[in-house]
Amino acid sequence: MSLAQLHYTSAPEGGSDAPGARFTAVSPGLPQGLLKEAEPLLGYEPPRDAPPHPSTAELAALPRTLSHTLLSDGSRLLARAVCTGVDHSGRWCAFHTHAVVVPPGAGLPGGTLPFAAWEDPQWAGTAPADGRIAPLDALGAPPAAAGPLGTSALTAFATTRSARLAPFLAAVREVCEGWHAHGGGAAARLSRVFLVERDSTDVARWLALASAALPPGYAARLTFTTYTRRPGSAPQQVVGVRPEDVAALAGRRRPEADGYVVLGGQPGADERAPQDTGRADPTDTLRTWAAAAARVWLAGAPGVFEAADALPDGRLSAGALACAALAGGVGLDADGRAEAAAWARLHARALDPALLERVVAALCAADGPRTATEAGALARLLGALGMTADSATTAPLGALVLTLAVRTPSAVPELPVARLAGLPAALRQRLADDLAEELRAGVAGGGADGVAGTPTLLRVAGVLGVDCADLVPGVAAKLAGALLAGPGHAWGPAVEAVLEEQFELRTELLSSLDAKAAEDPAAAARLTAAVPLALTGVQALPHLRMCAGAPWPPGPGDGRVGALHAALRASGVSPLAEPLVLRTAVRLVWGDELPGAGEARRMLDGTGSDAHRVAGTWRVLVRAALEAPADDEEAPALAPELLRCFPDAIGPGPRSALALLEFAGALAAGRAPAPWVERALSLREAALRHGPVPPAVLDRLASALAYGLLSEDRPDGELYALVHGGDPGLLAAYAAAARGERVGERLRSVPAYAADCFAAWTSLPGATRAWDETRTALLDKVARPAVRALPAQGLAEVERRLEAAGAHRAEEFRAWQRESALSRFGRRLGGLGRRS
Repeated sequence: MSLAQLHYTSAPEGGSDAPGARFTAVSPGLPQGLLKEAEPLLGYEPPRDAPPHPSTAELAALPRTLSHTLLSDGSRLLARAVCTGVDHSGRWCAFHTHAVVVPPGAGLPGGTLPFAAWEDPQWAGTAPADGRIAPLDALGAPPAAAGPLGTSALTAFATTRSARLAPFLAAVREVCEGWHAHGGGAAARLSRVFLVERDSTDVARWLALASAALPPGYAARLTFTTYTRRPGSAPQQVVGVRPEDVAALAGRRRPEADGYVVLGGQPGADERAPQDTGRADPTDTLRTWAAAAARVWLAGAPGVFEAADALPDGRLSAGALACAALAGGVGLDADGRAEAAAWARLHARALDPALLERVVAALCAADGPRTATEAGALARLLGALGMTADSATTAPLGALVLTLAVRTPSAVPELPVARLAGLPAALRQRLADDLAEELRAGVAGGGADGVAGTPTLLRVAGVLGVDCADLVPGVAAKLAGALLAGPGHAWGPAVEAVLEEQFELRTELLSSLDAKAAEDPAAAARLTAAVPLALTGVQALPHLRMCAGAPWPPGPGDGRVGALHAALRASGVSPLAEPLVLRTAVRLVWGDELPGAGEARRMLDGTGSDAHRVAGTWRVLVRAALEAPADDEEAPALAPELLRCFPDAIGPGPRSALALLEFAGALAAGRAPAPWVERALSLREAALRHGPVPPAVLDRLASALAYGLLSEDRPDGELYALVHGGDPGLLAAYAAAARGERVGERLRSVPAYAADCFAAWTSLPGATRAWDETRTALLDKVARPAVRALPAQGLAEVERRLEAAGAHRAEEFRAWQRESALSRFGRRLGGLGRRS
């Protein structure tokens, strides 16, 4: 296939002095639309510092442009432009551009990559003399080994640009993958790369480095230009920029591009584009691939890229490239080695044994620090090799994994113990001798990774036969604490595996967890719900078993007390034999809440006082009584039971409060003997001497006493005691009860009760100011509306009752009635006056 060609020159036609440029030769058949699109891509502007009349040497030093550009019809324009001096007038630069057109979907003949056309001698420096274009069947011969793009030159160049090499390779790959992901359209470029170099040959070298690392399909479609005076408007993906033209990129924002990256012009210097370019940082995998590709070039081993192509996933796989690099003798950093180990594990069955042996040997022989990621990857690789790999391959890897497990145990949660057990006995003994002291110190102190790495250390000790039996109890206690504090963080494959492998540790850990569950059952319940902690075996573990069943559902007909007994049954022991299980069960069922007074009574009846006394749950029962709401009818009945069952355990303060609660219950039930007020004040004073009394208890006492004093059956002298006792709280409670609906309903429906209240509220006038204010308010606001609502028969009954109590009582009532009538009449008169 002969390539279509274009020749474009700045020399004016016919010797004219007018500046300009034109096509001097074009292959037949090229459409005008293509020529029109190609023309702006074929020009050449000399550098800003180019001499006005360059000598031959200066002319040769001027930058050359090799460009590869995607056209709108899918074809590609590969062009070379050079400065040829000045025109015949000496007033402007003369240039010549020779270009070929690659049809859509095709490539250069022979699969030659575009960058390789840099040195091709078939590029013409002048237009054909007769306008005839000689056929061109091939372009881009392989670079000469000793030329500027030969392997030695490229390796030397990569060394001088080592700091920029990996970022460049990552950026170019991003560009290519964005192009492929969007179907190859011109608007699909996700980012652009600007290479700042003074020498256009160096830009060509960058392109050679990238083209070798990328798959041929990517490299064949990568668009670029090695030089342009106007980088901001260049349409290519990789653009060479001279240092003096970088300023033109500052603040640039192209609507069709998500972002771009600028790689600085001094060897070893990097300069990122402004942050508003929108370009995301490379992913970890891409960075690892780019770092490995850079090391391949720095080692002068580009053949590794082709070797990676022969592996599953190809050269764009970070793992495949890393494995090929290690097999080819290229050293990698820890990230690269981890990627190689991870990839080799996934493809262990498909890889050639000789290649796998070289990779493993390189992994074991690598220098430099090992990261936790690498340690974990090496351990998983060892496990994947199983019994299929040769012992000569796996023995060094096993020794390395065991050593790394001691140094960074939390990084090796999946230690392949079964595979390590097959290591030669002499090797295991040597490792035991070398690592025993460090291993035991790590088990005792948790190692650099803390308690998280201890399970792995114990597994290593099991493989190497290092005795750590004396350290197991301490390890179990620390591990139990870590599991309870954060089950999701502390539990993992290493913990699960070591508990299956080491019976002594399992026994100690479960015992420690059971003891800690008695202290913090909520944490133990969270642990057993979050991790598969098997409780099979001969150990009792009563607290842990109860926690494993939480939350306990209420029992049918018995609510939370039924749940309590279900939890106790799950413990497998009687609370009489092991009273602390009662405390654990109570905490599991009620949590931070208190049982109701009725629940507390049933707990006490169902379990007995002895277990509560030893377990300390009697305190919960006391709080349930004292902190019960004032309308809880069972709290007063619980108080005497608690005083009877725990006479020596309950302190003076709670004991006095319970006595107050018991008396309030007796008052409410009508069982309290006189004197009421004196007894209430005495009990309250005794309780307050020991500290604050729960408000609900005080409210209950005041309310019970008030309703008792408002009853017709109150003992003689109790109202006198209330009035002259001068206690504002009790008097206020009396007034509040009298204003309540319960008293109001009786006043309106029971004349005898109305007579009794009238007699009480007209008694002891002038006794105290507080009492006068209270009784006056009750007569006006409570008694008067109720009496007014009584029928005539009811009013007559009130008078008869008061006459029986004394003639003066009836007369007072009638006077009070008249006062009420006159007040109403006066209000009516006042109203008439106002209306008139």
